[in-house]
Amino acid sequence: MVKYIHRYATSDRVNHWIVAMCFIVLSLSGLAFFHPSYFFLSSVLGGPVWARILHPFIGIVLSLTFVGLSLRVWKDNRFKAVDIEWLKRIDEVINNGDGPDKLPIGKYNAGQKLMFWSMVWSIGFLLVSGIVIWRAWFAGYFPIVVVRWGVVIHMLAAFVGIVSLIVHVYAAIWVKGTLRAMTRGNVDAAWAKHHHPEWYREMTQEKVTDAPH
Repeated sequence: MVKYIHRYATSDRVNHWIVAMCFIVLSLSGLAFFHPSYFFLSSVLGGPVWARILHPFIGIVLSLTFVGLSLRVWKDNRFKAVDIEWLKRIDEVINNGDGPDKLPIGKYNAGQKLMFWSMVWSIGFLLVSGIVIWRAWFAGYFPIVVVRWGVVIHMLAAFVGIVSLIVHVYAAIWVKGTLRAMTRGNVDAAWAKHHHPEWYREMTQEKVTDAPH
């Protein structure tokens, strides 16, 4: 019988999906303010007035929930020597070769770690710059030049975050079996052994079940 290995608790998955939904809504409503061509996207939050009001508050929710998520996973996202080797073989990864998968990869590979840290920095800059340009509450306390730089930084951080999200979603769909981790909390043992052999060895002592939950 196929065996499955526990990867994420329910609380981990709920945290992940709250962060994901907040980021998507913020990306769409933020694009509405970025250029007139995207102004129709303000309807995501009920129109331009509500979008302007709700966007920063949802940003606070995103930041707080992302801190919670980061505290859960940051230790597993620390870079190691094996990650450098994985990156050197990125062409094999893109071509779906088996070479990189034979490396002692832990719970996350170098690509996933890069995704995590890019989101840490982008969301961090989004939070700080967002507070600076939040007109209803804080913008009045800063010189106009600081507010203008805040807008530029907010835009660049959003760009990095959106690109990272697109890559993340694409990779999750491209690598068959990955989505299961965030929908059911467990993964196929063969998937784990192939993509994350070191983590597989750590988990197989007591974390293998006979059937999915």
